Amino acid sequence: MSKPVEITDSNFEEIINSEKPVLVDFWAEWCGPCKMIGPLVEELANEFDGKAIIGKVDVDTNPEVSAKFGIRSIPTLLVFKGGEIVDKQVGAVPKSVLSEKIEAQLT
Repeated sequence: MSKPVEITDSNFEEIINSEKPVLVDFWAEWCGPCKMIGPLVEELANEFDGKAIIGKVDVDTNPEVSAKFGIRSIPTLLVFKGGEIVDKQVGAVPKSVLSEKIEAQLT
C-alpha cells in the first residue's frame, strides 16, 4: 500500500517541483475535519501511485510552508503542477472531488 508522502518545510520545494501533479493536504492532529479527510487522502495515494504525488503537511510542525501559502483554515488541499498551484480545496469534501482535481492535471 502506498502512503501519502510526509512533506516538510525542508523537502517541500523538491516535491512540488515534480513532473507529476502533486496534491498537498495541509492538516493538524487536533483538527476534526482533517481526521475525516485523512483516510481519503490515503486512498488517493494508492489510487494515483506512480501517476501523481499525494502528500501531507502537518501545519503545526511545518509553519514556513503553511505561512508561505497563507493556510489559515484546515484542511486545505492544494494541487500543484510544475511547481505552481493549479487548484485548491478548503474544507472536507468527498473523495470524488479530490480525484477529479488530480485527474484534471494528468492530461
